[in-house]
Amino acid sequence: MKKLAVLIHVFVNFCLISLCQEIPWNGPSADLTNGRLKISENNRFVIHENGTPFFYLGDTGWELFHRLNKEETMKYLENRRAKGFTVIQAVILAELDGLNTPNAEGNKPLFNNDPLTPNEAYFAHVDWVIRQAAEKGIFIGLLPTWGDKVDKRWGTGPVIFNSENAFKYGQWLGNRYSSFPNIIWINGGDRDGGGENTPVWNAIGTGIKSVDKNHLMTFHPWGERSSSEWFHKSPWLDFNMCQTGHGQRSYAIYKRIIVRDYNLTPVKPCFDGEPRYEDHPVGWDPEVLGWFNDADVRQALYWNLFSGAFGHTYGCHPVWQMRTPARDPVGLARNNWYHVLDLPGAFDLIHARRLLESRPFLSRVPDQTLIVPAYYPETDFIVATRGEGYAFVYFPTGWSADIILNKVNAETIAAYWFDPRKGESELIGTFPGKGIRKFTPPSNGRGNDWILVLDDASKGFKSPGT
Repeated sequence: MKKLAVLIHVFVNFCLISLCQEIPWNGPSADLTNGRLKISENNRFVIHENGTPFFYLGDTGWELFHRLNKEETMKYLENRRAKGFTVIQAVILAELDGLNTPNAEGNKPLFNNDPLTPNEAYFAHVDWVIRQAAEKGIFIGLLPTWGDKVDKRWGTGPVIFNSENAFKYGQWLGNRYSSFPNIIWINGGDRDGGGENTPVWNAIGTGIKSVDKNHLMTFHPWGERSSSEWFHKSPWLDFNMCQTGHGQRSYAIYKRIIVRDYNLTPVKPCFDGEPRYEDHPVGWDPEVLGWFNDADVRQALYWNLFSGAFGHTYGCHPVWQMRTPARDPVGLARNNWYHVLDLPGAFDLIHARRLLESRPFLSRVPDQTLIVPAYYPETDFIVATRGEGYAFVYFPTGWSADIILNKVNAETIAAYWFDPRKGESELIGTFPGKGIRKFTPPSNGRGNDWILVLDDASKGFKSPGT
């Protein structure tokens, strides 16, 4: 029976791979020899020190340090490298009883739950994981702690931080990891940044930055909120992260958060660091609302990116918690982490990366003026972005749209339909770069999303999958 189950699992994975037409990422996911990360001159993107654009393509592996042993860690990291992920978001003092339940190596992070007495054995494992990620060209989005250690509104806790020990803990972390090449600091941890929490989060951020000048930092807020609400002008915050959360299925949440963050001053990069998770119950109510699937993943991905985000984070409900039969499921999780690493939505992200990296990356801006104003329901909202010599328009459910071709600023336009499920492109035709033209996707209905690619024909761009 066990052998049959293994064969079925292998067959299902093979079918998923075939369905998604995935070509694995070749080599390290990001080239660390391009140098440390910094903010681009236009303050909209993250780039390497040598000017190479960095596509933040993240996964929420929150319990990575806490729940996986070395063999499991390598399996997970290699799976994500092959899918083109460039960042894994993981927590040092983990959410799921991360202080009092030892990690897979049998070690707790702190002695007596004191942030100023770290356990070297635990942190040696954290170091090892980060170094293994570096070998694969993966950055670690490193959270010093989950929010329940600062504010126990829910979760296990206990609360162990105040502004004094938080600053010293931050300094200790900054000293330890300042020389690692593949760190992005993520302050916070699914919590409010205001009120009594503000001094503690400021202390952690300031403590790290006081000694670590090599790494960027953001803040992970609680659901349907953004770091910009509390820390937009904080000197330690380099870019904004929002969490659109696990209850929304419409563009309204991106209009409310990403579009707002994009237009803030001073200008800072922004993105969705925790959207709807694949295999997560919609609004935690699967009987009524169902489960998020790959169509939801793609909608969140392109609504986010085309609205002005510089990157995107994926999540899978059983994976973030590294759920196994021996562990109680959190939030109605119904599968084990190692069975859902290859869900269709996880494959689809690589197609977005290849598409965006195939065009001038740093010139991209959101631009709804490409679309002749018309009514679109929030669940079917068509969103557009453009850059030097190209434009992309995302059609989430197959509605038609009238597009103003002059906006591409080209004498002749080559138009393609890009399939975000397979990463394949099909030429529609070439047209004069002026006037208005109606475009209707090849199929419609939920799960039939398409991207219209409009190129300046003189540029000679190659669309992925052609």
